[in-house]
Amino acid sequence: MSDLKSRYKVVIYDCDGVILDSIESNYIFYNLVMEYLGRAPLDRNDLDARRVLHTYSFNNVMEYFFAGDDRREEAFRFAKTIHYRDLMPYMRMEDGFVAALDRLKGNTALAICTNRATSMEMIIEDFGLTGYFECVMTASQVANPKPHPEPLLKVLEHFGAAPEEALFIGDGEVDMLAAKGAGIPFISYKSHLPALACIQHHSEIVRHVFME
Repeated sequence: MSDLKSRYKVVIYDCDGVILDSIESNYIFYNLVMEYLGRAPLDRNDLDARRVLHTYSFNNVMEYFFAGDDRREEAFRFAKTIHYRDLMPYMRMEDGFVAALDRLKGNTALAICTNRATSMEMIIEDFGLTGYFECVMTASQVANPKPHPEPLLKVLEHFGAAPEEALFIGDGEVDMLAAKGAGIPFISYKSHLPALACIQHHSEIVRHVFME
């Protein structure tokens, strides 16, 4: 790949739904909270609830499900006792992701921008991703998580990059809106959101990054 030139100074990845297939772990997590409060399990046919629990930050998801519940604070406290490693068996890495990173690394900088708050460091270690990403921006590092552009703007600041020098790969509306707000070109992964391109496999990202 050394004879090819990258169009971008940095390629930024969302985590859930892009790096990891984690939807099952998310359902398990929030259903544990529901069970603790004696509430019914989440309806898996509720597409709005599915979108929220899979793409929004922890605080925003909890507010979505528990705002107005007189045990809201108790729900928050219990949720924070659930450990990431109990959920890890229900996560898997998306096909072709590491192979794509191996082709990109050394030709462009790599970063993560996620609405996860505390588990990203463990995910990087447990899934063998140590050493690939120069910047990992989580919801715990910003005042306003995605869909606000603040996390992506902080990634740009880290690399001293202009918006057009970055590419953001996401799968949810929050990703698309954050990219739009930051002025960063957006690629939609396994979804049909308005984007520079829609891809179904990580191998497809290479042709969008490198100039012919």
